[in-house]
Amino acid sequence: MKDLLLITPPFTQLNTPYPGTAYLKGFLNTKGISSYQMDLGIDVIQAVFSRKGLNEIFKIAKQNKEIETENSQRIYALKETYFQSIDSVILFLQGHNPSLARKICTDNFLPKASRFEQLDDLDYAFGNMGMQDRAKHLATLYLEDLSDFIIDCVDPKFGFSRYAESLGQSANNFDELYEKLKKDLTYIDQVSLNILDNKMIEIQPKMVGLSVPFPGNLYSAFRCGQFVKDNYPSVKIVMGGGFPNTELRTITDPRVFDFIDFICLDDGEKPIEILLELVQNGKYPFEKELKLKRTFYFDGEEVKYNNLSEDNDYKQRELGTPDYSDLPLDKYISVIEIANPMHSLWSDGRWNKLTMAHGCYWGKCTFCDISLDYIKLYEPLTATILVDRMEQMIQETGESGFHFVDEAAPPALMRAVALEIIKRKLSLTWWTNIRFEKSFTLDLCHLLSASGCIAVSGGLEVASDRLLKLIDKGVTVEQVAQVTRNFTEAGLMVHAYLMYGYPTQTIQETIDSLEMVRQLFEEGVLRSGFWHQFALTAHSPIGLEPEKYQIIPEQNPISFANNDIAFKDKTGIDHSKFSFGLKKSLFNFMHGIGFDFPLQDWFDFKIPRPTIGLDYIGTCLDKVDNSLPKDGAKMIWLGNPPIVSEKVVRKKKKTLTRQLLTFHTSSAIVDFTLDEKTANWLLETLDKMKPSASPVSFGGFRKGYEENCGDFNQFFTATMREELRACGLLIL
Repeated sequence: MKDLLLITPPFTQLNTPYPGTAYLKGFLNTKGISSYQMDLGIDVIQAVFSRKGLNEIFKIAKQNKEIETENSQRIYALKETYFQSIDSVILFLQGHNPSLARKICTDNFLPKASRFEQLDDLDYAFGNMGMQDRAKHLATLYLEDLSDFIIDCVDPKFGFSRYAESLGQSANNFDELYEKLKKDLTYIDQVSLNILDNKMIEIQPKMVGLSVPFPGNLYSAFRCGQFVKDNYPSVKIVMGGGFPNTELRTITDPRVFDFIDFICLDDGEKPIEILLELVQNGKYPFEKELKLKRTFYFDGEEVKYNNLSEDNDYKQRELGTPDYSDLPLDKYISVIEIANPMHSLWSDGRWNKLTMAHGCYWGKCTFCDISLDYIKLYEPLTATILVDRMEQMIQETGESGFHFVDEAAPPALMRAVALEIIKRKLSLTWWTNIRFEKSFTLDLCHLLSASGCIAVSGGLEVASDRLLKLIDKGVTVEQVAQVTRNFTEAGLMVHAYLMYGYPTQTIQETIDSLEMVRQLFEEGVLRSGFWHQFALTAHSPIGLEPEKYQIIPEQNPISFANNDIAFKDKTGIDHSKFSFGLKKSLFNFMHGIGFDFPLQDWFDFKIPRPTIGLDYIGTCLDKVDNSLPKDGAKMIWLGNPPIVSEKVVRKKKKTLTRQLLTFHTSSAIVDFTLDEKTANWLLETLDKMKPSASPVSFGGFRKGYEENCGDFNQFFTATMREELRACGLLIL
């Protein structure tokens, strides 16, 4: 028996658990509150994508006489081949059967339907892929074919990560979702609820917590609540997560509470703790004297919002380490999307998820929900706590890859985390989201790389300085170009989020933005990107002051979800017509082709010529700041000790003995020929700059040279600095 059963409803993601329940379980551990967590989505995937599950899928499709499309008929005709292959393919994607890769890459093992038709167009991409990755991609197409069959013949709302998403998106009222919930269960519903029933019998919880991060989880969450209420009426049900936090802040429809008992907003730790105490004491929230924390409930007459508790929320350092126990970590599926390198990183492999800080340190972007507490309230952790948690999670999960899911990770904290990782001599991999801050110098990027950072993603949004200023992004296109160059030179992959259709954006600005993006890829400083059309949200500065941004929102009566808002742009431009051309061009740029195509070739309607010069980004990249660092900058030595030998040189008919310092890096050998005094000083000073030592300032470094060796400017030239950086000397 457990106090709380935490559920992530179907479907979120295939490759790794969504961290919401793990964070909450980690907190509950610190309070001695017993809990069990389950990712119902991966459990359902395991059940459906098996020989037994597929047999049932094909049987239902045949009974319902739904096998009508040519593609569905082909898949059904190949059902025996699917039966024979499905279990071994799933094992391969779980990492348990790597030897199957060669067999998958043959022409006669996997049955092939419509998803494989794209292979002719993607052969060039396979040239850069190893056997395992190629096999993963083919297996991914195989699963997508089966998914298409389920959608066509069994359950039209099915999706690996967006099940019934349309029912949750922009649903200002509850009518459509309510009507769907009154209908008979789909096959996917039946599978899901059978698994849930078995777990309810096993765990016997006092309360069920439903974590709903996305619209694609909402329908299944209500199905779970409906089932628990019908079959376990004494168990109370609470809903939280990203979707309620953004969409359900003004909910008034009492029918919602036919399926759940409570909705909690924002940080869930304190609200859950209070509710559990009430349930354990046999009290209910419609008692007037109760003091809840950011909680909705139905009192029998109307929906009430109770935030009367005077208890403070917990500090981030008090929440404990996310706990992934109970989750079937060896059952998650690694898939590969070759079209987008960053999407491939998301989906391939299992990442432990953490945040460096609560909220966003910038908190100004006008399109973002910065009025909400989960972004507005900024509270960073310390590097020591973060790396402690990383070590604990490695021990518990066996995985050493981390995805920091911050809105934007703070550069100073990233630096501190990187140094702490290096000090502890940990071997791990990590990546995160950033702003393209000018503080990401080449040296800082090298430090991040040395600590195991492999990629960053950031919002370029609109490659237009006017619009970036209107967005209040705090960056320029030139700055973005230089920062992405720094990351790329340090070996990190850079992904850019790109936006079109921002209020007041002109057609010319859209085309100029595309030209900027083309040049960034051509210069090799971007490797991945994704275009999305601007969406107006209720809690953003634009949503709060639409007239300031020359848009007219379409106001509808709201009794359920309220975030995404339809609107009219006073420019009158149909921005959606640019979608296909923007995405098609980006697909080609990411694969290194199409740079010499006129931008007009990507569109089937007339567009203006770009007003951006063909060498704009190249010119930005040519601007190099060779000024000396500030005296307060910290010096860090990450290199290996050199091999020291004597070298005889002739100078002005004199034979001189010099010290030859030979530094070996992982990819090169760098030699320095120095006089004995300078060589000895440099060796002693580098030893003092190790990450474990007390920091040495650049001012101290310069003063030390001048006191012992002479003219610092003659020694520390731009070339010397570049060569020392290559050996491991970083100035931060």
